[in-house]
Amino acid sequence: MGLETKPLSTLHEKSSYDVADFAVPTGREEEWRFTPLSRLKGLHNGTAAVTGGVVVDVEAAPEVRVETVGRDDARLGKAYTPADRVSAQAYSSFEKATVVTVPKLTAASRPTVITLRGSGAGAAAYGHILVSVEPMAEAMLVLDHRGSAVYADNVEFDVAEGATLKVVSLQDWDDDAVHVSHHHARLGKDATFRSFVVTLGGDLVRLSPSVSYTAPGGDADLTGLYFVDAGQHLEHRLLVDHSVPNCRSNVTYKGALQGDAAHAVWIGDVIIRAEAEGTDTYELNRNLILTDGARADSVPNLEILTGEVAGAGHASASGRLDDEHIFYLQARGIPFDEARRLVIHGFFAQLLEKIEVPEIRERVLSAVEAELAR
Repeated sequence: MGLETKPLSTLHEKSSYDVADFAVPTGREEEWRFTPLSRLKGLHNGTAAVTGGVVVDVEAAPEVRVETVGRDDARLGKAYTPADRVSAQAYSSFEKATVVTVPKLTAASRPTVITLRGSGAGAAAYGHILVSVEPMAEAMLVLDHRGSAVYADNVEFDVAEGATLKVVSLQDWDDDAVHVSHHHARLGKDATFRSFVVTLGGDLVRLSPSVSYTAPGGDADLTGLYFVDAGQHLEHRLLVDHSVPNCRSNVTYKGALQGDAAHAVWIGDVIIRAEAEGTDTYELNRNLILTDGARADSVPNLEILTGEVAGAGHASASGRLDDEHIFYLQARGIPFDEARRLVIHGFFAQLLEKIEVPEIRERVLSAVEAELAR
């Protein structure tokens, strides 16, 4: 499997399973210019040898099949080809992969929870997960990242014809963790994919969700929430590749930042290829900067190669708390700290309602409360 190139002026021009097909990033490349390479602990240049581990524990719904397989399993790598050096390094370095299969015509009775727990600070590890949802099946998946590690992985979501997959990915790492991950969803005819990403913990987290379509009728909704504290670097790089007609996508990510050197990066790339007539897509990013010293970089990119679209748009904004909102609440006897908390809750409220797992929703709400109390 060699290098594949795409003749488009995008940030995703090549893909390969071979690490050697990607040059070592220097930080001058467009796709790496926001990422502090010195904090990647060698994940980008091949010096992060496996010295530790990330324990994978699965609590599966009774209807779901879970397997631990070796690198030679033919199902791995079919839905996604690595698009940068760290992703290719993770693909070439993992030893065991977790495969979750939802049989066709099956509706899982409860969420399947995959907990990934780092074994210690500075301990490097690589991983791979494949979630295969067979035709007309339905399932919900929770990816829960905890502990401390230097970790790179790829997650494949293969959603077949008429199937539905809902995913909540929670990055709740310890403060010293480094995590670089690619999440890719491949959607079949009339398939539905719902993703909710919550990023709270870690020293550096760079998460790249992407979606591709194989037949008409695919529907993807990508939602994200992040809260960045002093010194943290949280980066989300999204790609939705519309290559077939009559598919839909919607992207909504919101984040709050507080503290010196808190840094959020959001890159949203949507490609509508010439053959993807009837596409309906929109992407939105909002950042709420709560203190001096925090920085948000937000770059929406929309590349349209056909004039026959149902809808296409994007929006991005970063700003401080609205003084008028705070004043309105204070004028009604609400103290400043409580008024601030209410405004921030309102900022996130619509997103939190979309988390369909009550215990995860409560956990995220509690985490946001804890951030505001700092």
